[in-house]
Amino acid sequence: MSARLGPDIDTEAGLQRLFAGVAGEPAIGLAVSGGADSLALLVLAQRWAASLAQPPRLHVYSLDHGLRPEAADEVAMVLGIARQFGLAATGLVWAGDKPLSGVQEAARLARYRLIGAAMAGDGVGVLLTAHHRDDQAETVLMRLAHGSGLEGLKGMTPRSEVSGVQVHRPLLAVDRDALAAVVDRAGLVPAADPSNLDSHYERVRWRQAMPALAELGLDAATIAQFAARMGEADAAIAQLAEAVFAEIVRLDGFGAARIELAAFTGLSAAVATRVLGRVLNIVGGRQKPRALGQVERLRAAICADDLPRSSTVLGCVVRLKGDVIAVAREPGRSMPVDARLAPHGELVWDERFRIINGSDEGGLTASVADYLPRHRLEAFLGFKVTAPAEAIRTAPIVRDAAGGVLSLGGWSFDERISVQLLID
Repeated sequence: MSARLGPDIDTEAGLQRLFAGVAGEPAIGLAVSGGADSLALLVLAQRWAASLAQPPRLHVYSLDHGLRPEAADEVAMVLGIARQFGLAATGLVWAGDKPLSGVQEAARLARYRLIGAAMAGDGVGVLLTAHHRDDQAETVLMRLAHGSGLEGLKGMTPRSEVSGVQVHRPLLAVDRDALAAVVDRAGLVPAADPSNLDSHYERVRWRQAMPALAELGLDAATIAQFAARMGEADAAIAQLAEAVFAEIVRLDGFGAARIELAAFTGLSAAVATRVLGRVLNIVGGRQKPRALGQVERLRAAICADDLPRSSTVLGCVVRLKGDVIAVAREPGRSMPVDARLAPHGELVWDERFRIINGSDEGGLTASVADYLPRHRLEAFLGFKVTAPAEAIRTAPIVRDAAGGVLSLGGWSFDERISVQLLID
């Protein structure tokens, strides 16, 4: 069990360790709600920056979600504290109607969307959040209860991208009590959000269960250590799966994949599931990258030679064809509408292809190829086409204003257009 991180986190050495992941960043955002955790983040970040010869520019962002009447006053309190510490600060409001269910997730997405837009305007590249060790433990327990695999059980990572925002979590190894002590020593009084005690929310129920689990030896430090070990195991499997993917998977210009069947069935279950999940993610337009149960069931059916003539999973059609597993995009499922390509513009089409207009010309349109006879395709491409019909029908085709075909799938027939299949 790791020791509680507390008294030394606001020493100079402790601060350097906490914020090493953003050392050298010219401008850093701080997400501060007014609770003890985020106020501790503000205090610690300010002290860290003040200790540097060339400190980054710190900017505090506080959001009124419009869910509680007290929230506006809490944002005002945060802005006042930020000014007291000499930091720039911006208050934001989530306006409009709120969902009747899934409120916490919707609020989370709104928070990152609104703060991300403000950061872009302020020239701020990374956002620090106050997620700590107790949050990590709650996250892991929730994911365990929902059947997550290793990728989920490693919990939150120190650095990630959320809704297009670069997020860094410097406090993941610090416990809640240590952060509360930082706020107390700074003479600040945090806001109390009653939703943190509302057992209607799953996270709150896990938080309320933590003392009983700790009595059995399953405290936040132990769960965080478990998450770290799951992260190590996940990294090892990812490394193996990356090498295997390069060996046994072939992607074509229509965005379809062929997996060598014998090699696939000889893999360990964990590696095979990871490879198959990545293929489905690429080919299916990244619909549900964490739908682990569906991927596991498909892998089991393939390995048991129990796959129906064709199966549809996560936006893909999957078939066994001789010695390969053929995976193609499922037609008619969430396919994109026609999209104009602006001069010198680009678009990500169906989350699968990046299409770039390298010219000054407008009037170029990307759309679904739909039905094209193979003999016409072969005349375009100059080789025999063996891709599944679904892959051909769901590939992007770019035409100019006169209807001329400039590209099909990943192939370009005109220097104005370049196309790239997205595989990461």
